[in-house]
Amino acid sequence: MAAAVGGVRVAVALLMCVLGGQALDLLRATATSGSPPSPPRVHCWCSSYPNTTVCSWPEPSHSPPALYLATYSERHQQSVIKQCQLIQPGSSSSFMIPASSSSSKQMWFCLLPNLKLLTDYIINITAVSPGGSSSYLASFMLEEIVKPDSPVDVRVSPRGPRNLLVEWSPPPSWANLDILPLKYQILYQWENRGTPKSVNLGPFESTKVELKGLIPGRPYTFQVCAKELLGLGRCSDWSSPVNITIPRAKV
Repeated sequence: MAAAVGGVRVAVALLMCVLGGQALDLLRATATSGSPPSPPRVHCWCSSYPNTTVCSWPEPSHSPPALYLATYSERHQQSVIKQCQLIQPGSSSSFMIPASSSSSKQMWFCLLPNLKLLTDYIINITAVSPGGSSSYLASFMLEEIVKPDSPVDVRVSPRGPRNLLVEWSPPPSWANLDILPLKYQILYQWENRGTPKSVNLGPFESTKVELKGLIPGRPYTFQVCAKELLGLGRCSDWSSPVNITIPRAKV
């Protein structure tokens, strides 16, 4: 939709996704005398339920520099608008960002503290530049965006001629493991005559599993992901891969 106001052309583009009668996503761009910045590509997740919720988006590489306004509110109390804690790319406050957000891109972050359980929220990220503005608007519930950081300290060791013991530690950022435990999945991969093969096992509630019946002399790669025990949200990113070959028996 476009219109001319006072000799200045204004363009507005809307994209809305509706599910169950509720608006979920809205992208909006408004141009004044130039080109507006691209709508932020926002991703939100909770790395330690219910304490740590973060939204992030990349700094556009081919757009003019933009300022960002980041707010959120409860869906049923939209008149009460709160400001996100914005963290710029390269900021000294980057130590506050969860490990799962590491990226080679220049990223903006928005911290959302003290969100309520079982409550619908609306997040609004607006990019503003001399050429206009563009917004990303989305709704979410904390329980839908739970995503722990990856497990750490993954170790794989031989246990007999055809067995391996896989061990790991929970993500350090996940608080209150006694109250809100995690479950885990193991992915192991190998090649058979040049064809990649993989097996996904789990979930497991312990932090070690013995795998049996593996083939000596074959290289294997192991990774582990973590998910909230009751199944909230999604599994973490896979941990860093660990490679091992079961020694062949000496003749």
